[in-house]
Amino acid sequence: MEPFTTLTAVAAPIDRPNVDTDQITPIRFLRRPRHDGYQDVLFHDLRFEAPGAERPDFILNRAPFRNAKILVADRNFGGGSSREQAVWALVDYGIRCVIAVSFGDIFYNN
Repeated sequence: MEPFTTLTAVAAPIDRPNVDTDQITPIRFLRRPRHDGYQDVLFHDLRFEAPGAERPDFILNRAPFRNAKILVADRNFGGGSSREQAVWALVDYGIRCVIAVSFGDIFYNN
């Protein structure tokens, strides 16, 4: 990822505490090859209905947040199990910055 000192972009609010790594990248997608990308599985179960249709109430499915580069989250973002795929999904989707009240320890280190 290219470093930056200033980021001017749309920020999407993720208005829920304890967004864990299974919500960021559900476990059933963990075996996919890295080169296939993870952008389409970011928040998969929150973004999509069972048949694959977008949930219109999820923030990243609404304009102007669809192209957000910043997430603003509540406490304990990325808690749960160690899952580098959660970070890959954020990066592959285009998220460059996550601002949160606090982060899960393992997620912060990934």
